[in-house]
Amino acid sequence: MPRNWQKSTSSSQDGGNSVEVSTNAEGLVEIRESDAPESIVVTTPTKFALWLEGVKRGEFDHFTHA
Repeated sequence: MPRNWQKSTSSSQDGGNSVEVSTNAEGLVEIRESDAPESIVVTTPTKFALWLEGVKRGEFDHFTHA
C-alpha cells in the first residue's frame, strides 16, 4: 500500500526542498527528504511529538543559522 506523504505548506512545492512525514502499517512515523526519498528515518509517534514540541519552542533554531 502506498504511503500518503505529507509536507508542510511552507515547504517548496516543486519537491526539491521539503521534509515529508507519513505513518507506516505499524503506526510508526516515517520522515524523509523529498530529494532523497529512499532514505527514511523511523520513530515512534511519542518521540516525534516531543521533537515537534522542541521545534516549536525554538530548541533547534541554532541548526538553521550558518
